[in-house]
Formats: sequence, structure tokens, C-alpha cells
Amino acid sequence: MKMHLNLATRDLDASVAFYSTLLGAQPAKKLADYALFITEHPGLELALDLDAGAQPGHGQHFGIVMETVEAVDAQIARLQTGGYTVDVEREETCCYANQTKVWASDPEGRRWETYVVHEETEARDDEDTTCCRTEAATASGATCCA
Repeated sequence: MKMHLNLATRDLDASVAFYSTLLGAQPAKKLADYALFITEHPGLELALDLDAGAQPGHGQHFGIVMETVEAVDAQIARLQTGGYTVDVEREETCCYANQTKVWASDPEGRRWETYVVHEETEARDDEDTTCCRTEAATASGATCCA
């Protein structure tokens, strides 16, 4: 089973570059107005459609769950090497789980988190949790827990 997402973008080349980095994969299909990524880890078919009127959503985000901290660290390195701004949270409690994660935004401003859960918690957030309060999240109007 795979999930399918279709996202509109105003800049297909920039979006292909971002998602190639985020997913560690190249598109299976790339045309002038369309790109399709097919990945096994995560099980995903991601279609990107060129649309000059594309508008990012507000109060939403997307995520990729990893099995290990090392996999999250590899994602951090891939995104930084690609020149993307990242927000890193290590062993913070957010949304009723202690997690290590990295946040990055696609060219349309959609927030993506790549994370591993260390343990479930009774508390929603820690006092010093930066989740939902990072500079990039605040600037984009995004929240991670909404």
C-alpha cells in the first residue's frame, strides 16, 4: 500500500529539487508541467502539478516517520547539503510524544517534518518545546500540532 499526494506548485523545477532531497529519490516521470515520485520508503506516490495560481495551505503539515535517530540525522544532512533551511528538535516533547525531528519547507511553504518517536508522553508539550514556535514555522504561519 502507498499513499498518493498531488501538490500544486508555481515552480516545478524548485519543487522537484526539494522533493528529490527530502525523499532521497529522483522523479520516475518528469514533464514540463508534471513530475511523479514513486518511493518505497516511505510508500508514496507524489505528483507535482505546475499551477501558476498554487496557494499553500495554512495550519497543516506533512511528515515522514523514521525508525532511528540516525535516519533523521541523515535527512538533516541531506537537506542542509541541498541548501535548505532546517529547524532541528532533539528529544523534545511535542504532540504527546518525545521526538527528534527536522523541519523543512517546500518552495510553496508547505512544512515537512521527518522524525522518530522516542516514547509516547502524557504531556502535550514540554515547557521549552520549539515545536510550532520555530522561526520558520512562525514566519510561514504554519503550526505543527494544529
